[in-house]
Amino acid sequence: MIALIQRVTQAKVIVENETIGEIGQGLLVLLGVEKDDNPQKAQRLCEKVMGYRVFSDEQGKMNLSVQQANGGLLVVSQFTLAADTQKGLRPGFSGGAEPKKADELYRYFIEQCRITGVKTETGKFAANMEVSLTNDGPVTFWLQV
Repeated sequence: MIALIQRVTQAKVIVENETIGEIGQGLLVLLGVEKDDNPQKAQRLCEKVMGYRVFSDEQGKMNLSVQQANGGLLVVSQFTLAADTQKGLRPGFSGGAEPKKADELYRYFIEQCRITGVKTETGKFAANMEVSLTNDGPVTFWLQV
């Protein structure tokens, strides 16, 4: 399971001209689900995202988690993160989970994030989404379990 996290001052998702998810300060989480992923991996990745210290403390050091910074999460399913880009000029998607499994693990990940009490907004699984954000820093990390 892969999470591309971006520290943002704002982010939102629009589907069919309607904003369906929006946060202020927090993390945009682009989530990719691979074939061998399971609920345990989703739980570990959620813990890592929630605990990852990418927000500045009083001394200006990246020392605070999204929870400690009182930020929100915007979680967006992105199957392209599981793409194989090693050969040729066209990505291969055989490493990604089947849609039903990916949707189940995407929902499970979101549920685990919400349990922590952090405001968690979402995109729409398998929809054509417009994602806009203001990357703060820019700060972007690739997390994988």
